[in-house]
Amino acid sequence: MRCVVYTGAGGNEVVTCEERPDPVVGDEEVLIHAAFAGLNGADVSQRKGQYPAPPGWPSDVPGLEVAGVIDAVGSKVRGWKIGDRAYGLVGGGGLADRVVVHERCIVHVPAQLDAREIAAIPEVFITAHDAVATQAGLRPGDTLLVHGASGGVGSAAVQIGVAMGARVLGVSRHEAGRAAVTSFGAEAVAADGWAEQVLALTGGRGADVILELVGSPNFADDIAVLARRGRIAIVGIGAGHKTELSLRDLMSKRGSIFGTTLRARPLEEKADAIQRFHHELGGHFTSGRLRPVIDRSFPWIEAASALAHMEGSGKVGKVLLDFAS
Repeated sequence: MRCVVYTGAGGNEVVTCEERPDPVVGDEEVLIHAAFAGLNGADVSQRKGQYPAPPGWPSDVPGLEVAGVIDAVGSKVRGWKIGDRAYGLVGGGGLADRVVVHERCIVHVPAQLDAREIAAIPEVFITAHDAVATQAGLRPGDTLLVHGASGGVGSAAVQIGVAMGARVLGVSRHEAGRAAVTSFGAEAVAADGWAEQVLALTGGRGADVILELVGSPNFADDIAVLARRGRIAIVGIGAGHKTELSLRDLMSKRGSIFGTTLRARPLEEKADAIQRFHHELGGHFTSGRLRPVIDRSFPWIEAASALAHMEGSGKVGKVLLDFAS
């Protein structure tokens, strides 16, 4: 297999691209041949030594998702066959062109999507759906505020909110990102002075659900714009992970705050998140209400450049590695 390898913790000097023997499937696993692989912020954090792989997953090959064609199936696999197209989540090893995954952690791919498009779906859409729908309980008519709304998880969350019948406000620092938010059917908010804009747009009521993908710099204002009985979901902390919190303000709103990740969940919980998204919203890829958003693809051998691009600003959607080139 072709794969991205971290030789240690640090900057892009620890990133190498190697060829290794293909992984071997277990009894309940399948082997997926991936033409493209999606990068995530977690891959940058792992490279820095801040987000190690859970036990049982490759410690030096990053990657949280997989999408492609099944090449092999384990002896106890019944719901999949060689040649099926699937996407899903893994705890590591996803930045490769051959990836082993448990059969319950994948779902069938919409027929009209190509290999590049399906690689842009799993981690961001499942993460966003799990946070705003399953855990935060977003309902039709609610107002959803998404920070980092033009990034991978952000662009997925904006689309999911619109598809669920919510009013969606998407915050982005750059013009292209705000244009993308508008194209998804949401209302774009500039990052400078975003709290005042949100209160103005909502007549002072605020947002029922806030998806925090930036981190601590936003937190005081998140509570300020939170509606009564609102919920704040913390998924990203790239701009800072420590903050001061006014418990009085939170109490006065009767608000709730929770943090969430997918990577280290037990198999049952991770499979549940994947299957929930697929059954509740997966059909929207066929109808066109949901669509994968791709910022840029890099040849797999240029993984270091792709990771550097991930750390920069101005992205709209997912960054991919091309293993077919």
